[in-house]
Amino acid sequence: MAEARAQLARFPATLENLLAGLDAAGWRARPAPKEWAPVEIVCHLRDEEVEDFGARLRVIVEGGTAFAPIDPEGWAAARRYLDADGPATLAELGRRRAVSVTWLENIAPGRLAGAVEHPRAGRLSGLDLLAAWVAHDRLHLAQLTNTLARVWADRWAPLRSEYAGPIPYERA
Repeated sequence: MAEARAQLARFPATLENLLAGLDAAGWRARPAPKEWAPVEIVCHLRDEEVEDFGARLRVIVEGGTAFAPIDPEGWAAARRYLDADGPATLAELGRRRAVSVTWLENIAPGRLAGAVEHPRAGRLSGLDLLAAWVAHDRLHLAQLTNTLARVWADRWAPLRSEYAGPIPYERA
């Protein structure tokens, strides 16, 4: 549990370093037509912080029996993620994550042993959700890194960035 908390706590700084210096166009650049831009990825992480992982862990800690439904894909359109301010959203994610980590510091590990049935994933314990939260961060870190690699390569075309190795996503 301590390692998961430490990983969760470090994540906003990792994103800040990765996204430092990105201009407004870079925040909104999609690596492919149906893929998310950096601002959309960060908006997703911000919303998942309290409406998915944080909320679902609270259900387990408080002895609840059901999770509230979520719609991360629908949120992207309904909440106009592409129009959001990237740096402000990243700062809000950092604030929300700090609150989550502080909350987790005060939870005894045994409180995460409870489980709730999820319609698609089956029975999920608090420990399952905690492990998944860190994995979720890392999956989106990979997505973001791949997005930035493609956007960078496209920006400098016709220079041959693929010399570095295979660039994720097809050239625009």
